[in-house]
Amino acid sequence: MAEQLPSAAEPEHGSGQKTGRKGAVRYLQDEPAPRAARMVLGSALRRCREAVGLSVGEAAARLGGSASKVSRIESGLFSPKQQDLPKLFALYEITDTTEQSQLRELASDAQQSPWWQPWSTVTPKYLQAVVSFEDMATRIRSYEPIYLHGLLQTPEYSRALMERGRGSAIIHDEMVQFRTMRRQRFDAASDTNLVCIVDESSLMRPVGSADIMRKQLEHLVALTFHPRIQLRLAPLYDYETSVALGPTTIFDFGRRLATIAYSEGYDGGLFIEDEQGVDSRTKAFDLLAARSLGPHAMRRRLQHMVTRFR
Repeated sequence: MAEQLPSAAEPEHGSGQKTGRKGAVRYLQDEPAPRAARMVLGSALRRCREAVGLSVGEAAARLGGSASKVSRIESGLFSPKQQDLPKLFALYEITDTTEQSQLRELASDAQQSPWWQPWSTVTPKYLQAVVSFEDMATRIRSYEPIYLHGLLQTPEYSRALMERGRGSAIIHDEMVQFRTMRRQRFDAASDTNLVCIVDESSLMRPVGSADIMRKQLEHLVALTFHPRIQLRLAPLYDYETSVALGPTTIFDFGRRLATIAYSEGYDGGLFIEDEQGVDSRTKAFDLLAARSLGPHAMRRRLQHMVTRFR
C-alpha cells in the first residue's frame, strides 16, 4: 500500500490532487516507488509548468492526458518518453536548446534499466528507491538505532542478518550480492559523502558470532579513517543523548532535487518530502550528531569493544 498523508495548508488544483512539497509523505511497501532520476526530471518539469502558471489539471487538459499522469511524472513514479518531450517543451515554453538537451538527457537516464534490476525480485520496492537516492545524493546522513547502516556492514554481518529473515539460502546469497554491489557503487562515487551516527546499543547486540562481530568492529575502526565517511557514536550511557529521532536517513542532492528524509520500518519505508517534516528531522539529526562521540573518541571506544569478542 501507499499512504499519502495530506497537509491542510497544501493547495489543490481542479482535479482534487495535491501539489507542491507540502504534505508529500509516502509510506511504501511493495508498490512501485519513485526513483531519483525520475524525480529529478519530474521536479524540473514541475518548475517549468509552474513558471508558465499552469496547474496540473490545466497542463493535463492541454496535453490531452490525465492529471494523474502529469502528477505521476512530477512525483517520479513515471517517466515521459522521448517523443512526449516536444509537447511538453511547447506547452511549458521551453525554447532554450541547452535546457531542452538537459531534459532529454534526464529523460534518457530515467528510462534506463537500474543497476539493481538483477535483484529486483528479492529486494522490496522501497529499498530500490533508497539505493537510487544513494546513487544521486551528494551527501547521505543516517542514524540507525538497531543494526548498522547497510553501507557500513561487512559481508559476513550482512549474511548473518539475512539468515535471520525469511527466504531460502539462495535468496540470502542474492541479497548479500546486492548489498556488496551497493557498497561498491558508493566507493566508486567520489562525489558522495556519508555521515553515519552509530548507536552504541546496536554494537552490543550480537549478530552471527563473536568472530563476525569482531571483524565488523574492526571494519568500523578502519572506516573512521575513510575520507568520505564521517562516523559518530551515540553513547549508550549518556543522559544528555536523545535518540528519539528513530531510524532516519537524509538525502541531500545539491540543486538537482530538494532534500528527502527516509525512515525504514519493519515492512516498508516512509519517504518524507514535506519541507517541515524534513527540516524537523534534519535538526534532530544535527543535534544528535553534536551530542555523539566524534571519530577519534569513537575509534577508542570501538577498539575497547573489540576485546569483548576475542
